[in-house]
Amino acid sequence: MIQQTAILVDDIPQALEMLQNDIINKHPNIQIIGTAHGVVDAAKLLQKQQPDILFLDIMLGDGTGFDILEIIPNLQSKIIFITASDEYAIKAFKFAAIDYVLKPYSDEDLSLAINKAIKSIRPHQAQLDVLQQAVNNPTQKAQKISLHTLDKIIVVELDEIVRCKSDNNYTTFYFDNGSKIMVTKTLKYFADLLKGSHFIRVHQSHLINTKFIKEYIKSDGGYLVLKDKSTVPVSVRKKTEVLQFLEKI
Repeated sequence: MIQQTAILVDDIPQALEMLQNDIINKHPNIQIIGTAHGVVDAAKLLQKQQPDILFLDIMLGDGTGFDILEIIPNLQSKIIFITASDEYAIKAFKFAAIDYVLKPYSDEDLSLAINKAIKSIRPHQAQLDVLQQAVNNPTQKAQKISLHTLDKIIVVELDEIVRCKSDNNYTTFYFDNGSKIMVTKTLKYFADLLKGSHFIRVHQSHLINTKFIKEYIKSDGGYLVLKDKSTVPVSVRKKTEVLQFLEKI
């Protein structure tokens, strides 16, 4: 089994010790070469040597994990982000399409994160920017989202998205420039994630950006015409919600 090196960063001594013990006892293929409790200590360690995997807590006593990444811009380590049970932080990771380990984690959670980290590449800077903006401004509505396709990750502005359509376990995104991409998550995932933003699910198979609504046609069961001239059916169950929204505009 290939040996991997790791540095652990967490400002809570008990949490750091627990993670260290879990890795030593259950993941013998990982060699811990250093630990740190904050930004300054971690930066000093990483300037001397970079591990294969960096276990990085987001919120630290003297700053955030992002401060470390800014101090060490050439970091090549795979990153396993660790976060406490905070709904804003979790939503931020989902918008950025970056994996994370949620405290308190299980053995299975940790093993899964380690296996993913070993097989994956370091998150793109654009994804980290999305994550940092969302974590630093938790009450502010997200402006961007990272989308996983089969072969790459694309960061897009929410205002560029016209609509989303369910395609079994995939979702097709349609953009205002006429392009479209298929993403490897369900429409329900994005409907839940974008709740509170300017998106509304009008049908079991359709989620739309309300900024692109042009008109509602009452005939043929009811459907929406969007500014890109596409038409989207409104289900009977969603009709009242859609009409109430339109009346408020």
